[in-house]
Order: sequence, then structure tokens, then C-alpha cells
Amino acid sequence: MMKRVLVTGGAGYIGSHTAKALCAVGCHPIVFDNLSAGYREAVQWGPLVVGDVRDADALAHAMRLHAVNAVIHFAGLIEVGRSMREPLAFWDANVGGTAAVLEAMRLCGVERIVLSSTAAVYGQPDGVRALTENLPLNPINPYGDTKVAAERMVANACLAHGMTGVALRYFNASGADPAGRIGEAHDPETHLIPLAIEAALGLGRELEMFGTDFPTLDGTCVRDYIHVEDLAQAHVLALNHPLTPGTFTPMNLGAGAGCSVLEVLQVVGRVVGRPAPHRIAPRRAGDPACLVADPGRAHQVLGWRARHSDLETIVASAMAWRRAPAFGKRFQRPSGTLRERVA
Repeated sequence: MMKRVLVTGGAGYIGSHTAKALCAVGCHPIVFDNLSAGYREAVQWGPLVVGDVRDADALAHAMRLHAVNAVIHFAGLIEVGRSMREPLAFWDANVGGTAAVLEAMRLCGVERIVLSSTAAVYGQPDGVRALTENLPLNPINPYGDTKVAAERMVANACLAHGMTGVALRYFNASGADPAGRIGEAHDPETHLIPLAIEAALGLGRELEMFGTDFPTLDGTCVRDYIHVEDLAQAHVLALNHPLTPGTFTPMNLGAGAGCSVLEVLQVVGRVVGRPAPHRIAPRRAGDPACLVADPGRAHQVLGWRARHSDLETIVASAMAWRRAPAFGKRFQRPSGTLRERVA
């Protein structure tokens, strides 16, 4: 078992849940984050190294100092809409950051990397109900472009330097720690479920529904929602799965079923006890109509299954987190303090 793991972006949403999952199985996560979008308070299961993920020397120093023998690489920019407006920032963070991580690994002799990837690498294949890893990679936004580039870079490094790599292609991460210690707290928040919960609770603006003319049953986007706890467990399994040196393997992580925006709003209304006010807005550039996973490879190779990813459970955990004392006391930034996330 990989015991000492550098978790880049580990002060963020999925990274902090993964650090918790690593600690639960006896691993020691070392978080590397610049805290531009992550939270110091989310680093509860190991030490924090503050640094820029594009700095290979700083990464190598952290790897040597903490005797790291594996890396889980989350750090990067994630907002699809923003990638359409600011593509160069995404190439700098997501591709430049991955290059620096791989160079530091090469310098330090670290052989295993688990890469945070995305369903956005597939774009929108016509006539495909569930996306498999064998489909062509054809992203329709710069965010997906940069993740394809990062995956190829990892694959090349594995071949050249005898590393082993797994790319976990997430569908829609959602939900929160059942104990209410950590959860989703983006600034600004752009994800549907937390925004719908805030609207229903009367804590935020009415929800914007981006497009009702997609080629889906109700005209709204369909997505595959996966509980962050299930994602975290997949990272632990991928980290320790035996691989031949030089091997790189991509795997989808999703529940294998899609829910439309309107269906999500219905569940939020039931869980909260009142509907989420919303209004119709134009489509966002780069949004595909439907993204649903075929997670069969992760089942077969890792023995992984999404065990907490029914929509009611996801929404209930997200609402409990939004009402948790930790959210209000420790996971809120003063207005105007947001810096660009690169780690």
C-alpha cells in the first residue's frame, strides 16, 4: 500500500475528502495547495505545504521532505464556462501544473500518479447513452482540451520513465462528508446542487437554469451525479492497484445514470421542504446536453462501485453540510478575496 501520498489541491473539495479517505486506510496524505480556492481548515488529515503546483522545485522539495511515494493530482482550474472566456489560464494551470508534477516525480523517483480528470474529455458523442473509455476524446471546451493534454502527458511520462498512472474521469462530483466537517465551498459557487439548495433555503439568489432547449426528455441538461465519498474511495483503490511499469489507464467514475436539471430541482425541493426559485437563462457555451458514465472498467479493475450516489443521499448530505457550523464559521471567504486557483 502506498503510505505517503502528496495530494495536490488537497485543500479543495474532492482533494480534502480524498485525504480523509487515505487517512482512514492508514496512508499519510501531505497536502500541496496554494489556498487560492482551497481552505486551510479543510486540511484535517495531514500536513499542509503551501505552494504553486507549477513550481517543480517546490513540489520536489515537498516530495523529498515527506518521503512521498505516490501523488494524487487534483490541482487545477475546473469551471467550463470560464475556460471558454480564459483558455490560456486553463492551459497554464492544468497543463503546466501537470508537467511540473511529473517533472518533480521524475526527479524524486516517485512512480505512481492518480490524475484527476473529467468526462469533459469526451465532448458530446452522438447517439451514445453511456460513455465508455474507448470512445474518441473530442472535448468541446478548453477545460476538456487541457485535461486531454494532461492525460496524454501522464501517459507519455509513464512510458518514458517507468511510472504508473491512472486517470479518473469524474462525472459530476456532489455531496459532502456525512459528519459535516468538509464539503463543497467554491467561491464563486458554480455547481447546480449547492446553488439549488441555497436558493431553496433562501440563502442565495434564484437559480439560473442554463437552457431548456437541449435534446433531452425535458429540455434541460442531463448529468451523472457521483457522491464525493465514492470518488474518494476510488482514488484510494486506484492508488494501490498493481500496475506494470509504463502503464497508464483511464477510468470513468459515475453512478451510471443521468438526472436532468429539472429532476435535480425536484429532489432538492423534496429534501429541503420547499422549491428552489429559478429562472431560465441562455445556454452556456461549451455545455454538452448529456453526460452519463459507463463505470464498468472501474468496477472490473478496481472493484469499485458508487455506493452513496443516489440523488436523495447526495442532496441530503449537501444540505446538511450547508447548514453545518463548519460551513458558516470556517469555509466562507470575505467578499473580494478570491484569487485564481492554481493549486
